Amino acid sequence: MGFKTQEEYLAYKQMVSDFLWKEVEPLVPKMDEEDHIPRELLFPRFRELGLFRLIIPEEYGGLGLTTAQYLPFIAEMSKVSGAVRALIHVHLTAARAIAFYGREEQKKAILPKMAKGESSLAFCITEANSGSGLDCKTAAVKQGDHYVLNGEKHLITNADFTDLFMVACYTGPRDLGKKAMSALIVESGAPGFTIEPMPHLLGCKGLGHGILTFKNCIVPAKNVVGEEGLGLDVFLGELEVSRVYVAASSLGTAMRALDESVKYAKKRITFGKAIAQRESIRMLLADMAMDIYGLRLMLEDVARKIDEGKPCALEASIVKSHGLETVCRVTDKAMQVLGGRSYLVSWPIERLFRDGRLNVLEEGTPSIQKLVTARALLSGDSPCTSPW
Repeated sequence: MGFKTQEEYLAYKQMVSDFLWKEVEPLVPKMDEEDHIPRELLFPRFRELGLFRLIIPEEYGGLGLTTAQYLPFIAEMSKVSGAVRALIHVHLTAARAIAFYGREEQKKAILPKMAKGESSLAFCITEANSGSGLDCKTAAVKQGDHYVLNGEKHLITNADFTDLFMVACYTGPRDLGKKAMSALIVESGAPGFTIEPMPHLLGCKGLGHGILTFKNCIVPAKNVVGEEGLGLDVFLGELEVSRVYVAASSLGTAMRALDESVKYAKKRITFGKAIAQRESIRMLLADMAMDIYGLRLMLEDVARKIDEGKPCALEASIVKSHGLETVCRVTDKAMQVLGGRSYLVSWPIERLFRDGRLNVLEEGTPSIQKLVTARALLSGDSPCTSPW
């Protein structure tokens, strides 16, 4: 850990929180309106405050935060800006993949630059006309000391500024299944590699996404993450933890929505009294609080298991599912509390409602999460049915 005492950690967390609320939050309305993150303004501050290196191991220039220490940062970012949260989330999740699966020379070459914010790495799995994982159509053929890569990826976050792209692709015969897939790092500007910006998003305005096209793109053989044939392990292994990060994002958005609802309910007067005194409003607030409290406890449990090195694919899927359901229910109820004002762009609920919907799709759809959960239950490998 990059802090000698808990007090140092808490002081740093407070400093980051102050930055988010005092410097980022005032920019959010304009970011949302213009669909643009002012990177020239914010990135120097991100570097100064260490946001690009939160969970990168200390030996490579990072702060080395544990999962339990990191989740509050993601939640706080989500309260202020879903776009900033997602940008940092993808940068650090990809860095974690290199830290866990990359060869030592790759870690030394990539992670220090990512920690300084001098470089960034994008996660490239999704394709427009096929599912993720084994249904991937992108493929690379090895020729001597390099691969020739062909295919397309879409909805690739941070494609508007990052310089490195970790691409899921087949490097062997498809009948080998997962052993035929690899993760290749492609540098921006590589011959045969082009990036096209995608249309604007519903929420998280300013967050860039791109369509990546590879036409006989030349990729050095040394750019395989780990080794050939481990690509699916790299991507699915990292997605397991990333789902927990997304759930923490849902928690932050929901907490902000509840806070705004409570404040509004106390000051909104109808028929001579605050609506907080009305039973229907109190029921809405209570429901929101129960969802949030449950999600927070789930996150604390799964974060502990990750930090202890325990397998937790089931728990990650459960907390991701509960997170997306929580953020949708809570923002829905916040709209009911605020009424017509929740539909105005000058009030934060409208933006929180839109930002939270990204969490429904991010790192796997709800049906995928529930399939993972059901599979574990049916196999008997589930803490949900084990003795308490």
